[in-house]
Amino acid sequence: MEKKLIIIGTAHVLQKSVEEVRTVIENEKPEAVAVELCPARYRALMGERDEVRVTEILKRGDFFLILIQLLLGYFQRKMGEEMNTKPGEEMLEAIKKAKEIDADILLIDRDITITFKRLWQRMSLWEKLKFIYYILRGSFAEDIDAEEILKEDVIDLLVREFRKISPKAAKVLIDERDEFMAYNLLRAMEKYNKVVAVVGAGHKRGIMEAMQRGVQDPSKLVEVRQGKALKWIGIAFVAVVLCFFFVTALFATELLSKVFLYWFLINGILAASGALLARAHPFSVISAFLCAWLTSLNPFLAAGWISGAVEAWIRKPAMKDVEDVFKANSLKDMLNNKFFRVILVAALTNLGSTIGTIYGGYYILTHFGVDVVKEIAEKIPYL
Repeated sequence: MEKKLIIIGTAHVLQKSVEEVRTVIENEKPEAVAVELCPARYRALMGERDEVRVTEILKRGDFFLILIQLLLGYFQRKMGEEMNTKPGEEMLEAIKKAKEIDADILLIDRDITITFKRLWQRMSLWEKLKFIYYILRGSFAEDIDAEEILKEDVIDLLVREFRKISPKAAKVLIDERDEFMAYNLLRAMEKYNKVVAVVGAGHKRGIMEAMQRGVQDPSKLVEVRQGKALKWIGIAFVAVVLCFFFVTALFATELLSKVFLYWFLINGILAASGALLARAHPFSVISAFLCAWLTSLNPFLAAGWISGAVEAWIRKPAMKDVEDVFKANSLKDMLNNKFFRVILVAALTNLGSTIGTIYGGYYILTHFGVDVVKEIAEKIPYL
């Protein structure tokens, strides 16, 4: 029997896509229906939520990763409202029709957590800020071009401009996923005679091209680096600052208090500013201000962990808050959500603390470095 693969390119927030998926599956009656979902996204789409512990998130420290996912989810829901449909409705329709005709359901996309971790690792701090800016700008946009959505996946709308800024990150969001899904479809065609695949319109061409080229073992596409190089850079930077403090304490004691004061204030003010920007509770802002100088000297600690923990202790987010944040229909709803607020406070505190560490180190080394060397030269004759 001749093999047949039908790939439907959809817009995730358009009713027309739902109708097309329904019609094709009813007419073709495939043995399997493949959807652009991973197991985690499948469970979420079916209304199942894994239990989320805020304390575990704070320990992992991937605040921005979660923040990006929440903002993208909000943006997609906003687009869906404009189009009078729910995000992922065409995937739900594909799953429903597959069950009706007793076809197997294939989850062909890469795990969303791996995708975002690989994305995050390939972006600089500036690129991350720009990425968040594009998401927010899209969320506040009043006019949405429905014809454009017909052509491209929601994420692709953001990535189109983002690709110019960070081609490597765009490769993670689109190209790698195209290859991953193409590999799974090639394996599926070895087992089934007829398969209908439902994917975002922006992925269709890439998947077809990858299938024509042939995809080898995609194990490299699921590897996540541990970020050791960045951690060592952080350790080296902190070591330089600590050495400066040590040398100042030994040979320029009178300058030590002034150097420490600047370090304390620069780190504290910027970390607290991040917490304030997130509309943190005053206790969380104070904790960010007081701990930033110390966490900046320890690459294994983060000011966001502490301010986030204080915020969580005060607001006490429950599982219902986690569920509600995925239903938020406005930015105001998200900002009033206890779970989102804790994540935002932790993320922006960390951002402020990171800027504070870099600027604080630069400031004291450039403003006091010469004075310290001068003091050492005066006290040690042979220098």
